Amino acid sequence: MRTILICAALALALGSAPAFAQSGEITIWSWNIAASSLKATIEGFNKQFPDIKVTVQDLGNNPTYDKSIAGCAAGGEGLPDIVTIENGEAENYWSQFPDCFVDLHTLGYTAEDQAKFPDFKRTELEVEDKAYAMPWDSGPVAMYYRRDFYEKAGVDPASIKTWDDFIAAGKKIQEANPGVKMTNADFNGDSEFFRMIANEQGCAYFAADGQSITVNQPACVASMTKIKEMNDAGIITSADWSTKITNNTAGTVATQMYGGWYEGTIRTESPDGSGKWGVYLMPSLTADGPRAANLGGSSLAITSVSNNKEAAYAYLKYSLATNEGQIATLKGFGLVPSLISALDDPYVSEGQPYWGGQAVWKDILGTLPKVVPSRGTPFQSDAEIIVRAVQTKYLGGGYPDAKAALDDAASQIASATGLPVAE
Repeated sequence: MRTILICAALALALGSAPAFAQSGEITIWSWNIAASSLKATIEGFNKQFPDIKVTVQDLGNNPTYDKSIAGCAAGGEGLPDIVTIENGEAENYWSQFPDCFVDLHTLGYTAEDQAKFPDFKRTELEVEDKAYAMPWDSGPVAMYYRRDFYEKAGVDPASIKTWDDFIAAGKKIQEANPGVKMTNADFNGDSEFFRMIANEQGCAYFAADGQSITVNQPACVASMTKIKEMNDAGIITSADWSTKITNNTAGTVATQMYGGWYEGTIRTESPDGSGKWGVYLMPSLTADGPRAANLGGSSLAITSVSNNKEAAYAYLKYSLATNEGQIATLKGFGLVPSLISALDDPYVSEGQPYWGGQAVWKDILGTLPKVVPSRGTPFQSDAEIIVRAVQTKYLGGGYPDAKAALDDAASQIASATGLPVAE
């Protein structure tokens, strides 16, 4: 009777698909709070599938990528059942190793299932008629700010609508709070600020079809220009990931701009900041301009060498395609749902104690439908390395203007990829 009930539950959960495994073990590779979030879903999953044991291995971000790429190159040797894949790197996998991961359609992933996720999250996960991964978290950009620092300077975050407003506010906040910088950016190791503002303005390294280079288009030029203006105004300190966390905890930064997943980082890494932090929308280049962007976000893919693909798919369906699974990761570690229906969950509208009672998830997730898709392409890593170097040189005065800097970046990316620069 037990076997019959479990099989029935699987059939209901997974729809019309091959005969599904009712037991066994699956292993997942992930990193940091992403790994912790996956672990938070296991209890709920096992209530429905008690005979499937899930093990999440926290390898770290870079090791997960390096080991999974190496495993694919070795024909799948050593790979787990499920791999966490960042959207920006996804096409590196599919283009090099199209047979390394399962087409989820063969396990029951339907067009109706796909439509449960926004287009910008699926752009890099689907190739022609194949779906190599299911969307997990997204990174709708928000401004995380210290209420006390803003209040002391008499700055209302609601008044910050443009990046020029942000610069002016930064000067006031720094003057009123000695030792505090308005914001941090990892200028030495990332192009994060540029990518966020460029995405907000509808520009990316590559065209939507991935066939040409667009990093030197006017919207990207305007974005890079504004970043230098912020840097020249002295409101930004260069800081890497760990230094930002240190600054958050020490109270030496007033604002951090990041994807929605950063909520969990601030809350868990800086617990003494409870009640001091708030959230507002990212500014734009103009007062009536767009104020939504995405940074980061991941997906889960099932490896072709998995011996328990059906159980792995059952886990994907529960953790990524149900409100229960997605809200579990949101509550525990701030991993932002991509599942559209999860935005209507009551928890999203609740005031959050750490954030001074602000319903931060309603504010952050409300921008998701406005995010413009940004295609990574298989050349994202190559382009990123080039843009970082060009950005450093530009901020140091090595180019006459942002147009010259990004023309150089576009030319270098064209040489590295063989793609043409869009006119």
